[in-house]
Amino acid sequence: MSNLDTRPDVLVCGGRRDVPAEPVHEVLPGRMVPLGESTMVRRLLPTLGRRLVGAWCFLDHYGPDDIADRPGMQVAPHPHTGLQTVSWLLSGTIQHRDSLGHEQLLAPGQLGLMTAGHGIAHSEQSPVSHPALLHGAQLWVALPERYREVAPAFDHHPDLPVVTDRGLAATVLLGTLAGATSPGTTYSPLVGADVTLDPGADVRLPLEPDFEYAMLSASGAAEIDATELAPGALMYLGTDRREVRLRAESGARLLLLGGEPFDEQIVMWWNFVGRSGDEIATYREQWNTGDRFGVVHGYQGDRLIAPTLPAAPLKPRGRTR
Repeated sequence: MSNLDTRPDVLVCGGRRDVPAEPVHEVLPGRMVPLGESTMVRRLLPTLGRRLVGAWCFLDHYGPDDIADRPGMQVAPHPHTGLQTVSWLLSGTIQHRDSLGHEQLLAPGQLGLMTAGHGIAHSEQSPVSHPALLHGAQLWVALPERYREVAPAFDHHPDLPVVTDRGLAATVLLGTLAGATSPGTTYSPLVGADVTLDPGADVRLPLEPDFEYAMLSASGAAEIDATELAPGALMYLGTDRREVRLRAESGARLLLLGGEPFDEQIVMWWNFVGRSGDEIATYREQWNTGDRFGVVHGYQGDRLIAPTLPAAPLKPRGRTR
């Protein structure tokens, strides 16, 4: 998925300086931004208050949207470097195409994991014939220095492990949760899980004390350690947790993100993750001139053009704004 801002900020993120050494309950503000021709998303990472949760550096939550009589998601070919994209659907279908030649229809419960590494381009769109509802999340994971130039790849995992407990079912997207490990490739210690709570559920989910965590309520209201989390909101949970208590009177669908605090500083701009402004400028030039990223075949339409870089110099701001 693309950051389609025409004037995207340059963000410098990373390091442990702003990671609390204790559990917290911080509700982070999101903002509505357009995605492609007909989709609006809630951008929850990066946001005012926090730029990273572990290596998770970007989170868009969209829907549920009624697209029965609309084209749905239409995101033209665009590039990525230095990150992995995680596509996760709760309702609907999305057609993925990339410059490696992969073409994959993604459905709910299936993990679409694209490793950009040195550089890749892809498009995402609702098929011409598609379900009435579209609801999901798109996430990025920053690659550490050792792996950020890894060869690009795309993996489709239709079968993922599920952790169950009294009224809870947690599908493990990436990493390990409660002894269940996703088949998705990771390059730093992290976890992602889709947590469904039945009406009346009151359970404790085991966590890693060295990780920092956040939870998104994709649908339904829930209580996180007796603190209310409204639908569409993201709550940052801090570190030093061995478990989290989850309650839902009427049922809820939550997305759990966690990982070891990301030590390295990264520069994010548009759809690139790098280590300096000069690198970002090089990536932008290479994309606009047709170098480095390859060609996405099968998409009917023009590719995106990278916007103009901001004139202001980079200002390192750590993990929070």
